[in-house]
Amino acid sequence: MKTYLDCFPCFLRQALEAARMAGADEERQRLILDRTMALLQDASLESKPPEIGDGVHRIVRQLTGDDDPYAAVKAESTREALRLYPRLKALVAEDGDRLERAIRIAIAGNVIDFATGADFDIEEGLERILNQPFAINDIAAFRKALSEARSVLYLGDNAGETVFDRVLIEALDVPVIYAVKGGPIINDATVDDALAAGLDEVAEVVSTGSDAPGTILSRCSAEFRALYERAELVIAKGQANYETLSEEGGRLFFLLKVKCPVIARDIGAPVGSIVLKRG
Repeated sequence: MKTYLDCFPCFLRQALEAARMAGADEERQRLILDRTMALLQDASLESKPPEIGDGVHRIVRQLTGDDDPYAAVKAESTREALRLYPRLKALVAEDGDRLERAIRIAIAGNVIDFATGADFDIEEGLERILNQPFAINDIAAFRKALSEARSVLYLGDNAGETVFDRVLIEALDVPVIYAVKGGPIINDATVDDALAAGLDEVAEVVSTGSDAPGTILSRCSAEFRALYERAELVIAKGQANYETLSEEGGRLFFLLKVKCPVIARDIGAPVGSIVLKRG
């Protein structure tokens, strides 16, 4: 997916939010915004949004000296999600279609997203998503691909959301490799965040080798790229994974809540909708 001009205000908002998360004073915040605007002046609209976002957050980390401004909110998101975990498991067990219910729960976890700037309520989002219709629903194709796959590569998104992913993984009945970021970026999950959510109990946890948003394959490690190329079925969670991998073909299935007008226009579903879309 290309970058749109509508993405630029969001990059500036992210830069300011991350600077404040890192405790930067007003003078340092202004410097970060100035550097971000300079980056945007030279940015190509043919770049994927996470490629530009990566540069924005590198500016923040460099000028604040804080390698993980979102560390505290990631930990809190994971604690809150783990509190809900027994309820999430019960919701799957009581439903006649365990797979669809688990998919909905995984998408509900996608409300935990500081990159979009939206306030979120995990429990309120869960109740709504369990009942709302899919705007795009390729579940039949997903069931078929799952029945034929010997394993699944699952590309994670945010910390805390990892717990909701765990519920879906437990409903897949095939071995799963769960891939997370190689270093901190926004509130995206790292290996430590995945372990805190108990993902190692249900999947093999690996790093992409990249600390950029989404999955920018050219910036991932050779080991991860080889793993990705061998994967028969790939589940890609969240908007950033859609932005970076939307043209990668039919073995990918995107699970997300549509949270911004740019994604809505590109994917063909309204803001607030839920999506299970084959690549």
